[in-house]
Amino acid sequence: MSDRAFAVVRAGALTTVQDLGRTGHAHLGVPRSGALDPAAARLVNRLVGNAEDAAVLETTVDGCALRLRCAVTVAVGGAPCPVRVDGRPAAWGTAVRVGAGSVLEVGSAVRGLRSYVALGGGVAVAPVLGSRSTDLLSGLGPAPLAEGAVLPLGAVAAVRGPVDAPPWPGPTDELVLRVRLGPREDWFTAPALRAFTTRAYRVSPASNRIGLRVEGPALERTVPGELPSEGMVLGAVQVPPDGRPVVFLADHPTTGGYPVVAVVREADLGAAAQAVPGTRVRFVAVR
Repeated sequence: MSDRAFAVVRAGALTTVQDLGRTGHAHLGVPRSGALDPAAARLVNRLVGNAEDAAVLETTVDGCALRLRCAVTVAVGGAPCPVRVDGRPAAWGTAVRVGAGSVLEVGSAVRGLRSYVALGGGVAVAPVLGSRSTDLLSGLGPAPLAEGAVLPLGAVAAVRGPVDAPPWPGPTDELVLRVRLGPREDWFTAPALRAFTTRAYRVSPASNRIGLRVEGPALERTVPGELPSEGMVLGAVQVPPDGRPVVFLADHPTTGGYPVVAVVREADLGAAAQAVPGTRVRFVAVR
């Protein structure tokens, strides 16, 4: 077992290959995709000596297990979780050397939703439109991990750079999302806008990589009917007919016909990706 690859022993609820996404293709109807928590993905890559845009594994809720076919340096970050190598506890949030034939187990998230697994050399599946990311909306990129699948690893970088940030400790009990109102805030009543920016919402279990759905006050509209489809950006807060906002995440559609009441600052979306169902959410208007 000297080939540079790993086999999937346990795929988990949803484990996908992600890098920093395929930008520049929205005009073709292709979403950005990429890691929902890019800061966590960048950090684990730095820990193992990869370039920050190397492909990692993004797990959801219950982790995964991998059998390494060669000796590899790995790091697990993002949502805190137990890590084991051949059944023995290993460190989370730092580089760990795993021998050929050993099994790396990434356990269920203790806080948050998504953990990130970097392996030295990066996951070297074939890129599509310049990215190795799995896009659940369009189907581009590799399929989500399945038991028995074997994925290749790239060449290890010769020099490891400095790691200048500690592992992120996990999400807070309340998710605060800074938003800039518009472009369609005039489609909503003044009381609706006031409720949107002052009342508390909760993360819905229906959330996924496409969007963070929330439960709470429905936003009443002043304009009936629907828009002609228009472009959608990362962080757009779209309001479907039920009036409950949806924050678009990495796999969001590139166009849509429901009005966008606001756009979330991109810097806040990593925390949104880690918010478990039931987490309190507040939208705060900023200029």
